[in-house]
Amino acid sequence: MDKANRGIALVTGATSGIGRATAVELQKAGYRVFGTGRKLTAVSPDPVTMLSCEVTDEGSVTKLVEDVMAAAGRIDLLVNNAGIGLMGGTEESSIAQAQRLFDVNLFGVLRVTNQVLPIMRDQKAGRIVNISSVLGLIPAPFLGLYAATKNALEGYSESLDHEVRSQGIRAVLVEPAYTKTSFEDNLTRPDRPNDVYDDGRAAIAASMRKAMESGDDPGIVAETVLKAALASNPKHRYAAGKIARQVSLLRRFVPESAFDKSLRKQNGLPV
Repeated sequence: MDKANRGIALVTGATSGIGRATAVELQKAGYRVFGTGRKLTAVSPDPVTMLSCEVTDEGSVTKLVEDVMAAAGRIDLLVNNAGIGLMGGTEESSIAQAQRLFDVNLFGVLRVTNQVLPIMRDQKAGRIVNISSVLGLIPAPFLGLYAATKNALEGYSESLDHEVRSQGIRAVLVEPAYTKTSFEDNLTRPDRPNDVYDDGRAAIAASMRKAMESGDDPGIVAETVLKAALASNPKHRYAAGKIARQVSLLRRFVPESAFDKSLRKQNGLPV
């Protein structure tokens, strides 16, 4: 396919932030883009076609894919971006709250991917880009359950890539760091808070606010998604932005004790 017709892209969670920036970037690059959102109240990134979808609902996901196929007849690229955050000590969330987080951030990806895989298999071609996080690589105090969903996504995505590669399909990860979106404002709070964690939680919240001020523009992540989508021989994972690349290198090469001390210091925790 030439640049004027890259194919059909489906981007979940495309009403704002990284998802919206990605939808626009893909459209500019020549894709016909379908985006999704739970509530389509935001202005659609014209000419992206926005469709309603709740990734925790099997029927909603089925209808989404059916609607895209009815309109376009194929799906060449799937970007799994829909997700939610949760800030608090891991002990502060009920099992039900943790399950809700996994239902969106992990099982939502599985639902959409499982609907799209047979289509890509019939086409003998397709690319799946899963939006992870540097928190899929590093410890995340007071973001532990969110990080757990991203760690799970990393393992799933890399395993999936090995399973479907012989079918002409590749699955890759994009790992942003702090990005200037409404992520912090939309973080879910723990449903059974414990005051023993108040100071630590407050320190992490302050650290996150500061990091967000100098965070990457969502367009940086969108450009990385496009790079991952178009690579003829893609890597398993793509760090999105300078901070994400630095964190990835530090995690690989810095001694564990030094990394541990640095992480606690940067997050306002006692060393």
